[in-house]
Amino acid sequence: MSTPLKILVFGAHPDDPEINFGGTAALYAQGGHQVRFVSVTNGNTGHHEIGGVELARIRAQEAANSAATIGIEYVVMDIQSNELEPSLPYRKRIIEMIRGYKPDMVATHRPCDYHPDHRYTSQLVQDASYAVTVPGVCPLTPHLRKSPVIVYLSDRFQVPRPFQAKVVVDIDSVIEKKVDMMHCHKSQFYEWLPYNRGNEDQVPKSDQERRAWLGETWKPGFAELANLYRAELKRDFGEKRGAAVQYVEAFEPCEYGATMTDEEKARLFPFVK
Repeated sequence: MSTPLKILVFGAHPDDPEINFGGTAALYAQGGHQVRFVSVTNGNTGHHEIGGVELARIRAQEAANSAATIGIEYVVMDIQSNELEPSLPYRKRIIEMIRGYKPDMVATHRPCDYHPDHRYTSQLVQDASYAVTVPGVCPLTPHLRKSPVIVYLSDRFQVPRPFQAKVVVDIDSVIEKKVDMMHCHKSQFYEWLPYNRGNEDQVPKSDQERRAWLGETWKPGFAELANLYRAELKRDFGEKRGAAVQYVEAFEPCEYGATMTDEEKARLFPFVK
């Protein structure tokens, strides 16, 4: 294998990276590459019954359990959820984190999103994208000679413009690992999100039944994404395989990072061919 890649994923909350990058992360891990998930907030407001220190600790443990599922790293920053701002102090923390890890690629939310934590996570990464190469910024942390490629995680938002996929990853072989990772975030997928969506009465009681229910509930959305990008799948994987793929994750290059040429795409996504 060539030099292992280093992939850095910034989500706003614990569980955001799993939803949008879990399958791709599993593929990287299987290939011997390094992946680090970062939750920019500690998620301590994401529940209807518990919060504060107790919830922050629960969610940090859930993130650690998720990472152990596929053998990657998970960092939860100690910033309260729903209080993230695109401030200079937070930007410096993101700059230092990117420099310290020296990633080949960074992934994060798009700046157009319903949740301010998602939007500001994106803005912080974008604001850091050039500054990581400037020696005078955060001078005690050695600067990078060039910015890494930055990609956006997929979403369905239409304003001011819809997501435009350049890379579509077949995650059929790791879809159960992705759901296993999501299953680790019990406070979210079996408590908070069902409560927030008004379907908490549908959540099964036993752990085994919950895991099955989680797959039944979420996998159709990943299948919809495959159908949405069927043409791209056939382009990258050929007509036969492209037509057969059931589940995908998709990514759009951010213009503020290094340019993703066709050669860089092939290097950064060795399983897309």
